[in-house]
Amino acid sequence: MRTEVFAQSFLGQRDEILKIIDNLDQLGEKVGVGKRNVVKRIPTGQMIINVKAFKIPVLVNSLVYGHFRKSKARRSFEHAVLLLEKNIGTPEPIAFVEEKNGFGLRKSFYVCRHIDEDLSFRTMIEQPEYPDREEILRQFTRFTHHMHEHDVLFMDHSPGNTLIVKRGNGKYDFFLVDLNRMRLGVKMGFEMRMKNFARLSATEDMVKIISSEYAHITGLSKNEVGERMYYHTAANHRRRARQKLKNRFLGKYR
Repeated sequence: MRTEVFAQSFLGQRDEILKIIDNLDQLGEKVGVGKRNVVKRIPTGQMIINVKAFKIPVLVNSLVYGHFRKSKARRSFEHAVLLLEKNIGTPEPIAFVEEKNGFGLRKSFYVCRHIDEDLSFRTMIEQPEYPDREEILRQFTRFTHHMHEHDVLFMDHSPGNTLIVKRGNGKYDFFLVDLNRMRLGVKMGFEMRMKNFARLSATEDMVKIISSEYAHITGLSKNEVGERMYYHTAANHRRRARQKLKNRFLGKYR
């Protein structure tokens, strides 16, 4: 059984997009190196689209996503629609498609318009001399503050999940991707907001810029914002280091 939901403005491309999904293995170019899910960039007659094929869930999750929880594809689509309503950048959502059997969910797909990004947040980490880096970070901080003010908690606020497009004249647009892990309508206090920056894995000099801008926007104490943002970012770095060590150890003795 197939369920499909298309954004109203893309109903005219329905048959073409469903045909692409049915032949996805033979079409397009892979985007990134996802270990669980596959994203493909595919040109169509009118635009370039990204199709994200989510990994087929294991038995228990198949039952859960088939009957009790929304699939990741559906959440991605619905979150994208709501983000755009709040003027928060994300690639334009086109559709989600689910395929189920009698037991539960098998395959699921999220389709959105492709973004030709110039860089991602990860670039700021890997290239400390990147041109206009400080201004990009300050504008990114304002983007995140806007998200917080609209009660959006992006739980995968990590380096690869914000795409950045240069608009010219020193202006930048930011687009969130990988949207299935998100909470909407969350009234975030100060500590939760600071913790939301942790998964970005920002370097010390980046945290200094981001915390300074966040304090400036909110009127909060620069020292307090800096201290709490440093604390949560450092805790995330330690957690990631422990996980790497654990993975290396387990890999060695498997």
